[in-house]
Amino acid sequence: MKIHMSEETAAFIIKDLQAVPGNKIRFFVRLGGCSTVQDGFSLGINKDTPKHPTSVLELKDHQFFIEDEDEWFFDQSDLTVSVENDEIKYEFKLNENK
Repeated sequence: MKIHMSEETAAFIIKDLQAVPGNKIRFFVRLGGCSTVQDGFSLGINKDTPKHPTSVLELKDHQFFIEDEDEWFFDQSDLTVSVENDEIKYEFKLNENK
């Protein structure tokens, strides 16, 4: 599982979270909402400290990560994060290397 995003998307998230250089930003599973990979669950984003990250992406002096406890949610899919009309969008694509 990999995280993909552009520097522009990273900058949007960093600004939205009022993160400072060196902050670590987590994509986490939350109950409710909807996604294309798991019914009844969705992704959230917050500043956090990695404990057991399963996927990490370094961009714009920040570390974006997913903890191994949330790996089940992705169902062997990579995560692509983008911004459209000032809204964060998630796309899940099956990782063919699994």
